[in-house]
Amino acid sequence: MRKLISIASWTVGIIVGFVLVLVASIVIDRAMAVGKVDNMTNTIIPNGTNPAVRAYVSKPDGEGPFPVVIMVHEWWGLKEEIVGKADELAKDGYVVIAPDVMRGNTTSWIPTAIYQVSSTPTTQIDSDIDSVLQWASNQSFVDRNRIAIMGFCFGGGTALRYGIQTPAIKATAIFYGSAITDPAILKSLNGPVLGIFGADDTMIPVSEVAALEAGLTAAGIPNEITIYEGEGHAFITSVEEIKKGGNQGKAWQQLRTFLASSFSAQGYTRVRPVALTQQNAIHQDWNVDRLVHLYVCNQATARSAFRDQ
Repeated sequence: MRKLISIASWTVGIIVGFVLVLVASIVIDRAMAVGKVDNMTNTIIPNGTNPAVRAYVSKPDGEGPFPVVIMVHEWWGLKEEIVGKADELAKDGYVVIAPDVMRGNTTSWIPTAIYQVSSTPTTQIDSDIDSVLQWASNQSFVDRNRIAIMGFCFGGGTALRYGIQTPAIKATAIFYGSAITDPAILKSLNGPVLGIFGADDTMIPVSEVAALEAGLTAAGIPNEITIYEGEGHAFITSVEEIKKGGNQGKAWQQLRTFLASSFSAQGYTRVRPVALTQQNAIHQDWNVDRLVHLYVCNQATARSAFRDQ
């Protein structure tokens, strides 16, 4: 009995020690990130009684008015890779706004990313994006009738959710974000949807992607959902890698074509057939990666996904 008690005590001690080290690592990581977002952003957006939203805004030369793309970052928070993508996309004639929806927090440490996303209320994120949208609509160089939202990973799920609840959003682009699949909810979208996913993504199985496409189609929402073979989660990295071509370059070009079509006078036209194959549409088992993504990256869409199974 004493031996069992001793083993149990050691086990509890190890677990407690591990948790303390993990918590300490998050505290230290967040402390080291102080000021990083300030250095990456160039615009402070009023946010009512809440803290102002810091954002990186990239715009073309000239007076406009230009279409707007709100670009939502991954669970890491705002990083230089997002800033680079904003600059690259702005070359196509868009005002690209990359807001910091983690309110000053950015990281490359997974435990910190999990903590900051799971502890940030969805209502707060949406409220911050509301302020970005309002600010953009009040700028003389912005065409308020042509506004899109896009995002990567956590930002992809956020973009879809926000597009559903915001009529001013005329197009939505999701890069490997959590899916909402209920046609009754998706029908509230006010424009077409682009979805980019990887066939080898262990966080978002292709069965969920197929359900997203089916839900959008049933809701009557124009959509272009593509699964890139041989790619896992978050396969689009930096502008430098995009310019090398491959699937990163193809996916980025798909985004450019989608936005150009969505903002054109004729409206969105699906430029290429995109079908999910029988092989891609098969069910994939639950795993730790998927559970982490669903719970952490977008708790609202996670609940929808679990209901749909």
